[in-house]
Amino acid sequence: MTRALIVIDVQYDFCPGGALAVPGGDQIVGGINRLMVDFPTVILTQDWHPAGHSSFASSHPGKAPYETVEMPYGTQVLWPDHCIQGTSGADFHEDLNTDRADMIIRKGYNPAIDSYSAFFENDKTTPTGLEGYLRTRGISDLTMVGLATDFCVNFSAVDAAKLGFSVTVNRDLCRAIDLNGSLAAALDDMADAGVKLR
Repeated sequence: MTRALIVIDVQYDFCPGGALAVPGGDQIVGGINRLMVDFPTVILTQDWHPAGHSSFASSHPGKAPYETVEMPYGTQVLWPDHCIQGTSGADFHEDLNTDRADMIIRKGYNPAIDSYSAFFENDKTTPTGLEGYLRTRGISDLTMVGLATDFCVNFSAVDAAKLGFSVTVNRDLCRAIDLNGSLAAALDDMADAGVKLR
């Protein structure tokens, strides 16, 4: 019971046709469902932004998606409006087996701070509560899959490793945005943090 599968942001807006589509994002759903049976604990994360979130390019006049701005917590990539609370784009992909989830962590709901990681908002200090849940359940070994490899999967895996969890990222069941070389940088970040990539 010390193992958990963390499924990151398998939502419509990150799948082909969505507002922030990750190429091939829908191709991993079946494999994730099959992997769930190997884990006693399954946790899903869900991007869950209020309308007008500060990470949206539309909230910054004159700025376009994928440009950056400086926020109090550091450099922020500006995204197309996506995963807005209560919209179909924020829903989990209909084929994802959500019934297996012990817990759903919603992130990015603070309008002033983006949140890539399943553990912390982007200020790197405000916790989501996931660490506490895992500790109280005695879970120490995490496998991560989902979207996108170079952002939310990367940040979640690195934070988990820094917190002392044993972390594996199953690359076959992840897909990347690869924004200006972000995939290569993310793989380096995860390797440097001691994340096992397979």
